[in-house]
Amino acid sequence: MDLMRASLVFLLPLAGTGFFSGCMVGPTYQKPAVDVAETFVEPSPWTVSAPRDHLPKGRWWTIYEDAELDRLVTRATAASPTIAGAIARRDQARVLARFDRAGFFPQAAISGIAERGRTPPNGRGSEATTSNTFILPLDLGYEVDLWGRVRRINESARARSEASEADYHNVLLGVQADVARVYFSLRALDLERSLVSRNLESRQRALEIVSRRLELGASAELDRSLAQTELATSESDLLAIDQERTALRYALAVLCGDMPGTLAFTENAAPLDAEPAIPTGLPSELLERRPDVASAERILAATSAQIGIAKAAFFPAISLTGTAGFRSDELDTLLKWDQRQWAFGPSVSLPVFEGGHNRANYERTPAVYDEALAAYRQRLLIAFSEVETALSDLRRLAERSAVLDRAVTSSRRAADLVMVRYRGGDINYLDVTAAERTAIANERLAVQIRGQHLISSVLLVKALGGGW
Repeated sequence: MDLMRASLVFLLPLAGTGFFSGCMVGPTYQKPAVDVAETFVEPSPWTVSAPRDHLPKGRWWTIYEDAELDRLVTRATAASPTIAGAIARRDQARVLARFDRAGFFPQAAISGIAERGRTPPNGRGSEATTSNTFILPLDLGYEVDLWGRVRRINESARARSEASEADYHNVLLGVQADVARVYFSLRALDLERSLVSRNLESRQRALEIVSRRLELGASAELDRSLAQTELATSESDLLAIDQERTALRYALAVLCGDMPGTLAFTENAAPLDAEPAIPTGLPSELLERRPDVASAERILAATSAQIGIAKAAFFPAISLTGTAGFRSDELDTLLKWDQRQWAFGPSVSLPVFEGGHNRANYERTPAVYDEALAAYRQRLLIAFSEVETALSDLRRLAERSAVLDRAVTSSRRAADLVMVRYRGGDINYLDVTAAERTAIANERLAVQIRGQHLISSVLLVKALGGGW
């Protein structure tokens, strides 16, 4: 058996003894209890499901059955710099967790030394000497984790790694939801643009009618001025929609990792479909499937472990150290068995005076834990508020949409009847403009509400923590 193997055989049993013995100082983390209602305040007509944060998130956007939305979200997931940054942070946290886990194992290093030095005469007749020194040691060390410091460090690092994983899923969900939100905003604008374009054509025809009536003496100059005003207003509305649509297209390109103006997006004025059924589940399940809540809870666990690390600083630090290798004055004899050397033994370090550093650090860690606990509870309140708000918005928007559908039907019929009466000479053009303005306003508002309804359904998916 060679010297290095003998050294490891000697040290490892002692290391194992230190690893499996001893206690862990500091509190044992317990997930905080949270009182939640059995059901959400807002009534939900959707079915119940039981997703969990640790389960893979599905392609939730496919519930809208929109091929263009599928394409955009898939592209954003693959190319978004925001998601790429979240992946990098997650990978860093994983590496740091492995870095801290190394404290569980003995550390070994080879550090060769080659020196040539001169010793001066000692004044009693000796002469100066010049000599070589060659050392090839294997240094071994292991911290005996009697008080659980190493285990608490690993516990904290592991919790932070899990928090980083949850943060990544939160960013991923956020980008995907933003893509869906902007996409449905664009779809609503496209449909609204189609309405305004048709209204613009109608205003042009109305102007032609008024102009002919004016030439025949059946209308006044005021009517033509009103018709020209309505036409210009429609042109302005169309330009405003195009301006907003361009801004949304650029925002969508950035979400997908493209330069503004390079993302292909075809105008689609097809009617907006109804939002799909979204399973809300139970309030208690929200604590397990929201990635931001999971991250806050893991950070809380990490800060709890920090209390144990700070408390362990008051106790002796015991390490097993050893060195084994060869030492010689001549390079050609360095690896000979007679030139071997070794040393083994424990080292103990006990803090005696450190200016109150350990005491201050220990008193700080409970306050850090309290801060993390407050952040966790705040995140829970936000989570429940977002779900309740989304449910309320969906209910209210559905009610408004039903009312507006009736208003659209009646106002459009009124506008048609008013135009018939105007052509018959029964009323003036001011009544026509008022009726047309009311009709197009109701039609545009109905489209906007339909788009907001779909966007609110996306926000509900996000508030519930993603797919199933």
